[in-house]
Parts: sequence; structure tokens; C-alpha cells
Amino acid sequence: MDVAITGIGQSDVGRRLGRDALDLTVDAALAAMADAGIGPADVDGVSTWPGRYEPTPGFSGVGVDEVQDALRLDLTWFSGGPESAGQLGAVANAAAAVHAGLATRVLCFRTVNESTAATADRRAGVVGNGQGRVGPGPFQWLLPVGAASAATWVALYARRAMHLHGLTREQLGAFVCTVRSHAAGNPKAIYRDPLSLEQYLDARPIAEPLVLYDCDVPCDGSTAVIVSKGDDERGTDPPLRIEALGTARSGRPRWEARDDFRTMAAHDAATMMWARTELEPADVDVAQVYDGFSYLALVWLEALGFCPVGGAGAFVSDRGTIGLGGTLPVNTGGGQLSAGRLHGFGHLHEACVQLWGRGRDRQAPGRPRVAVAAAGGGPLAGCLLLVRP
Repeated sequence: MDVAITGIGQSDVGRRLGRDALDLTVDAALAAMADAGIGPADVDGVSTWPGRYEPTPGFSGVGVDEVQDALRLDLTWFSGGPESAGQLGAVANAAAAVHAGLATRVLCFRTVNESTAATADRRAGVVGNGQGRVGPGPFQWLLPVGAASAATWVALYARRAMHLHGLTREQLGAFVCTVRSHAAGNPKAIYRDPLSLEQYLDARPIAEPLVLYDCDVPCDGSTAVIVSKGDDERGTDPPLRIEALGTARSGRPRWEARDDFRTMAAHDAATMMWARTELEPADVDVAQVYDGFSYLALVWLEALGFCPVGGAGAFVSDRGTIGLGGTLPVNTGGGQLSAGRLHGFGHLHEACVQLWGRGRDRQAPGRPRVAVAAAGGGPLAGCLLLVRP
């Protein structure tokens, strides 16, 4: 696939910025275009996740229509909706469109302003405000037993891993603390102060075994990338080729109905991605994996083949492995646990930052050449393998 990422952009990121979602999106989009050496007249495609879809306040609020109108774009192709291969499904769709000739340069974006939206009288929940006892689809069974949050669903998977593989809270805490140390080098990260294992273990419980620091940080911000042909070299840095992508999903498309609870859709997507390249996990220099909850990052590390199923606990316990100077630096910008819940696109942005050598205080050594970005949990999953020329 001769398709690449040619520019990235990001708005201000913070807690309760009080800015409109479209305002944030325009900032990120214009920054990504400038980075790619193009302007609005050069963009003929837009792709986003989840589009104009608002199950909870601040979850999105911006779709293709608003962005097209704000930037006065003339489009030959566009896509936006929640039914895709996770958040990065929007980028996979854009890559397919460019490869098929439906568009030449696609603006992909993800915007959240959940922190501003979650005021005292307007708490965000996975279904509305979380107060109802009956919901759509599987929520009609989940809500009556109080399982209204993804924290509950992930906690069940984590507890099963503890039972089957000996995963410990200390191992989860080691990952959380290492990622927090990475955030110290990211000026946009929400939390940059060090976090000790003792602080982690003493934190407020959320859904056993998960505690406060196992959960990502609601924030406001927008992230955008430009997907173009691989020979589009007008940007600040050379294009980052999309070597392979994974979008597969098997089994029942529900958190609580997976055929094998040792795995998630991440395993399907990762298997597909590796089948589309001659590269192997050992070739990856940095990994940016989804950490909406700490355990999801461990799932992705196993799914991507960096360690065996059941082996992620030991893998993330070694800072010499996943730290900035380690053999596989993971979530170098602080991930969603410390840098903020930019919902998958922040991981892709950080992968590009690392490959282009823009990380400064958080830059992985040795000028990384191959990076993986992965996003999603449960039945949502998508991953990209990027290569710097």
C-alpha cells in the first residue's frame, strides 16, 4: 500500500479548557495541513471517528459536515461513524480511499471535550448520564446489574488474567508508573509529576482490581493527521509509510460475549496486520498502545506479539524493556493514563512524533524507524505499522 502519513497536528490539550469542540478541531486540522505543506484547497477527503455521535456529553460533537463547512473543503470522499475498526478505523478507511483513488489527501481527526462537559450536574457516562436502568442492545442486561462503565468490563478481564496467568496489581502499577515518567517529557500531558508504586497501590478503588490510576484522564483536545500518497513530500518531514494495518474482528462483537476471554479484538487486528507485512514484532522500535485502562495496554502488547498471552505482566514490570531507553519504549508521551484521553489518535500522533524525531525530552534513543500505533478495547480494535524512510 503506497499510502503515508504526511502531517500531524494537535490543538491545546487540557482539563476544562472551556473551548468548543469545532474550535479545537480547526486548530488541529490547520496544524496538520501546515505540517504536510498543504492548505484546505489541497484536502479532498475527511475521515473521523465516531463522527456526529453523542452518547455522552463531550464524547465527540463534531462530524464531517461541521469540519467541511468550517474549512470550506471540496470533498471527493468522506467517512464518519462509530462502526469501524476502533478509533483508528478512520485512518484505515482513509488509507483505503487514497489507495483506491477516491481521494488524494484525507484529513483524519478525533476530538473530545469530555473534561469541560463533565460538570458537577452533567457527569459523563457510557450511556447517557448513566442514570437509566434500561438501555439499548446489550445495555439492557448490563445496566440492571450496575455494569454501566467500561471500567467494569475491563476489570473482569483483568481479574481473569490474575486468575489464569498470575497478573498482579504490582505489575499493573509498574506499567502505570513507567508511563507517568514518560509524561514528564510531554509539555501537553495532563499529569507530569512522578507517581510511585506506593501511591498507585494506595489509590482509590474504581472496579476491583482497577484503581484511579488505571483509568485514563478525561480531557479536552483534538488530534489530526493527513493521509496521502506515499510520494507526497511537501511536508516538514518525509512521509511515514503505512506498511500494514489491521482491522479484523472475529466472534461476537460484544465485551461480555467474547468466545475466548483471554483475548480481545486486538488479537484479530494484530494478526491481520502482521499477515500483511514481512516485518516482525522484533523490528518495532516504539509502541504506542491503547491504555484507556492499564490492562488494555497489556492486552495489546500480547496481541501484537511482543510477549506471549499471559506474559504482559512480567513484560511491563521491567522499565529496561518499556522505558524510554528500553528495548521497546511504550507510550512515550504518557499515553492516555497520564497525557489525557485523546482516544486513540494521541497514540498515532505520538508514533509520528517519535519517528520524525520530534520527541525532545521524551524522544526514544536511536532514531526509531518502525512504530506501531494501536487503539481500542473489547470488540473495537485497529492498528497501524508505520515506517520512516
